[in-house]
Formats: sequence, structure tokens, C-alpha cells
Amino acid sequence: MNVTEKNSAFEERDAEQRLAAHPARGRRTGMLAKMGVMLAITVVFSFIPTFPMLPGVEFIRYEFSDLPILISTFAFGVPAGLVIAVLADVLNFAFGGAESGPAGMLMHVVAISSYLVVAGLIYRRKKNRSHAVIGMVAGVFAMTAMMIPANLIITPAFMGVPVAAVKALILPAILPVNLLKGLLSALLTFILYKRVSPFLHKW
Repeated sequence: MNVTEKNSAFEERDAEQRLAAHPARGRRTGMLAKMGVMLAITVVFSFIPTFPMLPGVEFIRYEFSDLPILISTFAFGVPAGLVIAVLADVLNFAFGGAESGPAGMLMHVVAISSYLVVAGLIYRRKKNRSHAVIGMVAGVFAMTAMMIPANLIITPAFMGVPVAAVKALILPAILPVNLLKGLLSALLTFILYKRVSPFLHKW
């Protein structure tokens, strides 16, 4: 073994010893690294073209970026999910990916935040399949409820749509579309989470 190889071996051993001496620091560093990966995936997903959930309701669209955000919430907790959600929306807006401008960015932050907070807190009580399902269903209803005042405030302020016109859309469009959107995210997250969970917890 030459001098370079010996030095490399000692450096690796020193790194392992530091991690062993500070396991909490190592876990924190690992989680931050995984959060960075999930943030990057979320930003990439945010550039996937969205589609309206119902014909004629163009301003309520399905965002694929919801999936890595919800998966991150279940894997790392509510605070991590919120950080990834907000940063991803800000980066998406900064790079010109937000199709609805600042209104769409704010609306998505409100929607996904209300969803993940409720779902994540329920799942944290007991991390099993039934609590994941209950959490996501409760999150769907929380998001749907929050989108009523969000639409009444944000849509008129940023898009110039009269409040009366927004109120007229609550029952026929805003409520059913957000329910459908939330349930679709719940179904896809349920299918994907168990497949990616080993990677998120092993690394």
C-alpha cells in the first residue's frame, strides 16, 4: 500500500469514527441530503405539463410535483414536507415554470401545505397503512376546505376575477375538482410510497 492509499484509508476511517461519535449529526446530514434529492425531484416534476381536472376549469390543474412532496412528508415529517413544498414552488416560479404566475404559486402552496400538514400529523401518530390512508383522506378534505377561502381571496386579487364569479364556481367546480385532485394524489402516493420508502430510509 503506497502513501496515498494509506492516507485515503486513514481519512475514511476518521470519517467513520466521526460519524460513530456523532450519530445524530450523521443522521441529520443524511436526512438533509435526501431532502435535497427530493427537492430536486419535486422541481423537475413541477415542469411536467399540468392538465385541468375538469374541462372548462383551467385554473384548477393537476400538479405532479404533489407526489414527491407527499412522499417526503411521510418519510421525513411535516416540517421537511413544508420546506420542500415552499422551496419547490419558489424555484419553479423563479425559473418561469409556474403556468398561472404568482397566483398559481400561492394557490399551490396553500393547497399542498394544508394537505400535507393534516396527512403527516395523522401518519406520525402511528406509521402504518391504515393511518396513512386516514391521513391522506383527511388531508384531501382539509385541502378542499382551504381552497374555498384561498380562491375567494387570491383569484380576485391576482387574476381580476370578480368575487361573485368565484363564488358561483364553488359548488360546481372548486369543491369537486379539489376533491378529485386530492384523491388522485392520495392514490398515486399510496402506490408509490412503499416502493421508494426503502431507498429513503436506507441511505
